[in-house]
Amino acid sequence: MTTPSYLSILQPDLAGYQLLDPRHLFRRLTALVFTITALHCSAVSAQDLLIRNAQIFDGISDQLSTSQDVMVSNGLISEIGSQLTAPHGAIEIDAQNRVVMPGLINSHAHIMMQLPVGTAVSTDAFYWAYVSTEAAQILLDSGFTTIRDMSGNSFSLKRAIDQGIIKGPRIYPSGAMISQTSGHSDHRTDADTSRLLDPNSRSPLEALGMTVVADGRPEVLLAARENLRRGATQIKIAVGGGVASYSDPLDVTQYTVDEIRAAVEAAEDWGTYVAAHVYNSKGIRRAIENGVKSIEHANLVDADTLKLMKDRGTWLSPQVLIFENEIIGLNADQREKQAQAKNGIDQMMSNAKAIGYENIVFGADIVTNMGLLARINEEFILRSRWFEPVEILRQVTSKGGELMSLSGPRNPYGKLGVIEVGAVADILILEGNPLEDISVLSNPTENLKVIIKGGSVHKNDL
Repeated sequence: MTTPSYLSILQPDLAGYQLLDPRHLFRRLTALVFTITALHCSAVSAQDLLIRNAQIFDGISDQLSTSQDVMVSNGLISEIGSQLTAPHGAIEIDAQNRVVMPGLINSHAHIMMQLPVGTAVSTDAFYWAYVSTEAAQILLDSGFTTIRDMSGNSFSLKRAIDQGIIKGPRIYPSGAMISQTSGHSDHRTDADTSRLLDPNSRSPLEALGMTVVADGRPEVLLAARENLRRGATQIKIAVGGGVASYSDPLDVTQYTVDEIRAAVEAAEDWGTYVAAHVYNSKGIRRAIENGVKSIEHANLVDADTLKLMKDRGTWLSPQVLIFENEIIGLNADQREKQAQAKNGIDQMMSNAKAIGYENIVFGADIVTNMGLLARINEEFILRSRWFEPVEILRQVTSKGGELMSLSGPRNPYGKLGVIEVGAVADILILEGNPLEDISVLSNPTENLKVIIKGGSVHKNDL
């Protein structure tokens, strides 16, 4: 392949530089930078990798394998067996009989929303973006090779990570969470004008594409389709009140049947699904009876509704750590709602365990607090109140992978959350056995010896 002359890209402009608009030159220079980056990334091929002497947790089994080797080629797991032969030039890592497991999946993340509330409403999009790159690094360093972003303008961050410009987990973006006026996406205060008087009345979160308010079938369709246009792998709506929003108690029901159906139809037409933010049983029932596949939170769900969810095969995406810690910037009413949500967790989790609810995934829902994000792996210890280590491990690996696969043709990656031939090579090597002691995952700095994402070694302390 002939290497292009990067200077030739600018040649028409440079030839007439005396007359060139400086703004146009800036745009051309920016284009040059992205062109060089894209050419560089496309020129780098995935290197073969062989992990030797591993005890494997495959994401499903409750037992570790005996000592095995894992071969990785072109970013995928290509072979598992004993005494495999590495191709010439392959990277070799000796696990020394340590545990090898799939990369972690955070099924409820907000990678763009780590700014404290006061800062979030008083800064520009560039600062939001810079902070998100640090959040991406924290998540990958914690072992999370994949996240499902459940509200936020993360499309460009996803692209930058996929191209290797920024280090971070692969992102399944929802785009802006969609809610009704006075719903969980409506972060206007009393100082803001009614939309009846000013249809353009929007909160800073809406202006930045982090959330969107849509009322009635046409607006919901438009909002869902705008997210799909940008590359959403699933759609998220709010069908009940939220902690961090201003005007919606947790017990209220949001969106009519027709509005929910509009979002579901838009998603299904693109081969994907809708997830719904909701705490209360009435909202959950309305959502799942109209096609929603994943319920986010559900802290206040009653036993009968939880049983209905299980029977329907609905995915449950609960969180614990965020309710055990302060969400920075909440007012008194919001803190009361956080306490209300926290008080419902034990009953929800206990009931889920009692009825054998298996479609449960691992998520954190951390917002406004980069310090708490760095402690995300404490969620493992908190879940051990209700679940055995193998159940939690499945939630954060194979179950998360199953949920990501619901995106169908919108899934930009492949099979995740398992160590098996053909799966994406997201691999961790641990100090300690999480099947016996889940807390080994709570200290990623010390216990995650190797982090591999898509066949590329991010960390290697062996």
